[in-house]
Amino acid sequence: MTMQPGFADLALPDLRLRVGDDILPATGAVDVEDPSTGATVAQAPLAGDAAVDAAVAAARAALVAPAWRDLAPLARERLLHRLADAMEADLPRLAALEALDTGKPLTMAETVDIPSAIAWLRCYAGWPSKLAGRAGTLSATPGDYHVYTRREPVGVVAAITPWNFPLVLAMWKIAPALAAGCTLILKPAAETPLSALRLAELARAVGFPPGVFTVLTGDGATGAALSRHPGVAKVAFTGSTAAGGAILAASVPDFKRVTLELGGKSPSIVCADADLAKAIPQVAMGCFFNSGQICYAGSRAYVHRSIYDQVLDGLADVGAALRLGPSADRESQLGPLVSARQQARVAGFVARAREAGIAAVERRVTLPETGHFLAPTVLRDVPPDAEVAREEVFGPVLAVTAFDDLDEAIALSNDSAYGLAAHVWTRDHATAHHAAARLEAGTVFANCILVADPAFPFGGMKASGIGRENGSEVLDAYLEPKSVIMAL
Repeated sequence: MTMQPGFADLALPDLRLRVGDDILPATGAVDVEDPSTGATVAQAPLAGDAAVDAAVAAARAALVAPAWRDLAPLARERLLHRLADAMEADLPRLAALEALDTGKPLTMAETVDIPSAIAWLRCYAGWPSKLAGRAGTLSATPGDYHVYTRREPVGVVAAITPWNFPLVLAMWKIAPALAAGCTLILKPAAETPLSALRLAELARAVGFPPGVFTVLTGDGATGAALSRHPGVAKVAFTGSTAAGGAILAASVPDFKRVTLELGGKSPSIVCADADLAKAIPQVAMGCFFNSGQICYAGSRAYVHRSIYDQVLDGLADVGAALRLGPSADRESQLGPLVSARQQARVAGFVARAREAGIAAVERRVTLPETGHFLAPTVLRDVPPDAEVAREEVFGPVLAVTAFDDLDEAIALSNDSAYGLAAHVWTRDHATAHHAAARLEAGTVFANCILVADPAFPFGGMKASGIGRENGSEVLDAYLEPKSVIMAL
């Protein structure tokens, strides 16, 4: 097991399978690979059914234990802020673990991923003291009654997260769930467990009671065992639409609550009046950022025919100018794809598109000699029914098509199984509002890309998911309202 030179002194977290104060036996191990080199850097334990049972039992016990259940809201807020403080103090190590795990540039992990995770935690740390019910009297029923409502934690939450933004997307679930008083079991992606395990160490260090927050490493079978476990009240999942469908099916016998943030094939509409100096680089990065491994990447571009060739050349120029390199290199702008399997999958989309007669805007790009790298690719004149226009590629591949009329572009955008996000580039605000009202997407960005904030809800329509994360809306997913009616 070898590390990149920039990570030679990086201390890995405790890789044992820990539930509460107990170390449990694993049923196997999962290799953790550095995508920048292809080398195995660690082995994470595989949590089998027995470990899942133990974790759920510990979470259920912690849910009703006085140390968590009776913790005053302000005390819960202080505990969450202590965890945020610990993350800030540990930011260099967390960022290095995240970069090593995912292959993303270390500078990106330091400036985007870890600060964002901390910001989400601090935002929801302020909520426990605001999650009150309400009181009143009944006026439509004969007699005198006093009524009040309670908002109680839904129970044990299983959070199952992907490998593209391991700590950020985990925190989108951890922060509101713990703020609501739930207990939570996090199952990170098999490829990227390191930052989650370090977060569990920090949570123990700042005083979270045993069983309140547990990390179980493993593979898809571990996630499936959590999804169907009768002791789990809610599953919060981010990942593929196919896996989300399996989780939804597993929720049926026990009527589990679910939120599913699933796939996307988000369009970018570039109107004739767009400010191209801003639009071209941002449309490009809306697809190529994080090597295209982002659920709401703008991986389809519809460009007005009058500016089509200019935009195509500009998009290809932006992609070719990006420096691809290993995660420890501070000059790297794009890293590799997360695994050899993912690199082969994305390359397969490009190869099949070329075989179907779809041309790429050719540019010379130098790739590192090792690692799972793939050059940013701009495909032109992509037919609406082409595989690369309809399927989520999850890599730096942008499918571009010309349009003549805005309503045509909106119709092309909506002709998709997905509805996670959409982008509109125009100088005319009326045009932007017209498009936003008609686009079938959970979030519409006008003259901007990839903005995320804990203050506004995020999620998708159609096959892009069920429910919303973030905003005050997400808290309803972790709380059960209860009405109490008392005769006077």
